[in-house]
Amino acid sequence: MKKLATYILGGLSILLVGACSEDLDPVIKSDPTPPVLMSPASGTSLVLTAEEGAEELVFAYEKTDYGFPAAATYTAQLDFPENDFAEPMDLASSAAAEMMLTYEAFNQKLLAKGLLPGEEASIALRIKSTINKSVMDKFSEVIQMQVTPYEVALEYPRLYLPGDYQGWDPANENTVIYSVKSDNVYEGFIHVLGGSGEFKINEMPNWDVNYGDDGADGTLEENGENIKAEGVGTFKLTVDLAAKTYTLGNPLYWGIIGDATPGGWDASTPMEFDAAENLLTITVDLGVGVMKFRANDAWDNNFGDDDLDGILEPGGGDIPVEEAGNYTITLDFKVPGEVSYTLMKN
Repeated sequence: MKKLATYILGGLSILLVGACSEDLDPVIKSDPTPPVLMSPASGTSLVLTAEEGAEELVFAYEKTDYGFPAAATYTAQLDFPENDFAEPMDLASSAAAEMMLTYEAFNQKLLAKGLLPGEEASIALRIKSTINKSVMDKFSEVIQMQVTPYEVALEYPRLYLPGDYQGWDPANENTVIYSVKSDNVYEGFIHVLGGSGEFKINEMPNWDVNYGDDGADGTLEENGENIKAEGVGTFKLTVDLAAKTYTLGNPLYWGIIGDATPGGWDASTPMEFDAAENLLTITVDLGVGVMKFRANDAWDNNFGDDDLDGILEPGGGDIPVEEAGNYTITLDFKVPGEVSYTLMKN
């Protein structure tokens, strides 16, 4: 009888512990109450100026009610009213019930979105709340406000690309890629003309937050193994920082060709890599004639200059060399959406 009582008490204890554990598990409401954006108020008009750049735009909101104290992340998003948030731009994020964005940073976002300096425009704002991938994001109602940005040089968000190709220097401002739309998608080029081809992707010009690829599968892990570019040439790199993924294009090995170049129209003369400036370069004797840039000794990828303005176009016109002599030529992919060159007689 004593043993039976002990067994019964033990079973009850297990049931009680199980019941307590179930009580501690969070239960998400079937229809969580979305966040409520309280500030800025709908209809607000804001004229931004450089002199007031340090002032802050405050986003205040009631948090989403998930039915338990959820550790949610709240993000202020911007789009044009007619877009219905088909292409939202993230402005700021916080776990608190408000977040701040300086007028200077807000102005940069507006210019990146395509608003014109000095011209009033309507924008739509909302708050997104996120807890994890298994729970659908919740959104506040959309408010509209009028904004007028001011003219200033546009500074795109950037990622730093230290690697063997440039001496593993995370502070090199030339070896970076940009998010032109400020949407966490970064694009640019990396030149690997020798060495191991290994590099990493850093959020800042230091090693505090760096990403690699442990499985060489196109996904990024913080402090992961070095990413390796296979082959020799210029690779197009695309990074989706939100999804923690990246892609590397096929390598293009650039050279010059034309009747002004040593190889004439029969063979490209290969260019070299300037690691400090992150551009391709060659110093070479040229004759009177014309030249172009082409990759991989083929015409699938070639550049010329239709307007002779130093900006290259795919398949563009021949570049004239009017005087024979020794020249230094550069090919530069650093500016987003633009490939430029220089042709300087020494």
